[in-house]
Amino acid sequence: MKVVAMIPARYNASRFPGKLMKDLSGKPVIIRTYEATLNTKLFDNVIVITDSKIIYSEVKKYGGNVLMSDKNHESGSDRIAEAAINIDCDIIVNVQGDEPFVEIESLKSLINVFNSDDADKIDLASLMVKIKDNKDIDNPNCVKVITDKNNFAIYFSRSKIPYNRSTNNECHYFKHKGVYAFKKSTLLEFTNLPMTSLERIEKIECLRFLEYGKKIKMVESNVQGVEIDTPSDLSKAIKLWNS
Repeated sequence: MKVVAMIPARYNASRFPGKLMKDLSGKPVIIRTYEATLNTKLFDNVIVITDSKIIYSEVKKYGGNVLMSDKNHESGSDRIAEAAINIDCDIIVNVQGDEPFVEIESLKSLINVFNSDDADKIDLASLMVKIKDNKDIDNPNCVKVITDKNNFAIYFSRSKIPYNRSTNNECHYFKHKGVYAFKKSTLLEFTNLPMTSLERIEKIECLRFLEYGKKIKMVESNVQGVEIDTPSDLSKAIKLWNS
């Protein structure tokens, strides 16, 4: 099974423009993410896919593999699908460019679902982590996920899900981490599907898969890390990186 990691890298992020080029303890965020992914040694290839000449030049400067996307895309999955057409592989792992704390055990678990007993039922897989900070539960920048008893995703939301109506109930919340593993065929099919209403409302691309009946296997990770969506996230990431 040939596995490739692709890192979609958009420069003009709406909440934090230019975030991937911000300094994270001596190197840009995108380079930290690229190197962390490469250092897992889990992939036959690691490629940054970008719409920015600035990011393209920076990755090249550090000797990384990078491709320019030819079109504007609504999501990172759409962006890597454009490049995936010409890539020889079976599984494509989408690592978000603002995820510099990717690590080997979580990625290995994600890839291994395609060798599991229910692999034939899985269209794609993604990571989730139990929320430990109560502020994240109500934070719309923190995407929550709920699953069935077999850890297939039921729904993703920026809202608080599930809603705990009674304080007598034990309730756990899970954050969706922006790392996906696709069968190549699923990814190529995805990019030809029109954006759905729920995806448009929530701005969560996984909802497109669910609305078209695709099965998303969620894998729990114990690594919190920091996804860099805001300047305050960058400050947290710098502190964590230097700890």
